[in-house]
Amino acid sequence: MAKPSVTTDKKRVEAKKKVAVVAVGGNSLIKDETHRTVQDQYIAAMESMHHIVDMIEQGWEVVISHGNGPQVGFIWRRSELASHELHEVPLDACGADTQGAIGYMFQKALYNEFRKRGMKKQSVTVVTQTIVDRNDKAFQNPSKPIGSFMKQETAMQRKQAGWAVVEDAGRGWRRVVASPIPQRIVEADAIRTLIEQGFVVIGVGGGGIPVMEDEKGDLVGLEAVIDKDFGSALLANMINADLFLISTAVEKVAINFNKPNQQWLERLTMAEAKKYIEEGHFAKGSMLPKVQAIIRFLEAGGSHGIITNPENIGRALKGETGTHFSK
Repeated sequence: MAKPSVTTDKKRVEAKKKVAVVAVGGNSLIKDETHRTVQDQYIAAMESMHHIVDMIEQGWEVVISHGNGPQVGFIWRRSELASHELHEVPLDACGADTQGAIGYMFQKALYNEFRKRGMKKQSVTVVTQTIVDRNDKAFQNPSKPIGSFMKQETAMQRKQAGWAVVEDAGRGWRRVVASPIPQRIVEADAIRTLIEQGFVVIGVGGGGIPVMEDEKGDLVGLEAVIDKDFGSALLANMINADLFLISTAVEKVAINFNKPNQQWLERLTMAEAKKYIEEGHFAKGSMLPKVQAIIRFLEAGGSHGIITNPENIGRALKGETGTHFSK
């Protein structure tokens, strides 16, 4: 019998790899209001990366995405406070800054965890751009609050300068920006190649830096934000991931959450998930976008989604806990 070629063997090895996109929330790096420093966030990052390395030890090739809402807010607030002396930082640049800073935290935590376990693995952060449609209706109806609260006088001045502002439940005025639907991850091919080479990739942070193509096809940064779960789902489809896992604050998804008749859900089909969305079981800005993102992943060709908390990732992969989504 002829000996298989090196090329055939390589393809066979790659075919055995299980690829997962794991989305970590930006709020998960901030345990509470008294633990917001960079060092506090790094300690939280170490905890999440410990559980993800458990997953890698099980044979998964992993892309780690993350939220960045609080971190962008910190940078933007510093920019506001320093505006009398330094130029302000555009929102897309704030997103890029947080991708680098959070990626650094994750890389350092992964390096140390790999070293402790004697694992020959390396991680890399990819500053990731996400293309959106310039005609997305979100641009006509900005709705995502960002930045600090303002007095009405300041808000009206900012409005004259082109900002969209809203009064926020009696607490003051805030800027709102568009949150368009992601269409394409610019660096998806690079991320796929890095995964194939065995790297753990940190990418599509904050859903990706929102950009659009102008009339010439050049990329232009936008004052907008992308839902990190939607961006992560899109990346998972573009790299043909076997699993899309969202790491959040709860072990499982529930209906009638925090009510006497609360019910934890172990397995959901897309039809069941859509039914619960229509019935209003999932809170906007909390569980709703997570469930919607997994539905998007499944509708676009994905086969398996999981929502669970970091400490239960290993058990969820064994089918022992978490909420599992299928077509």
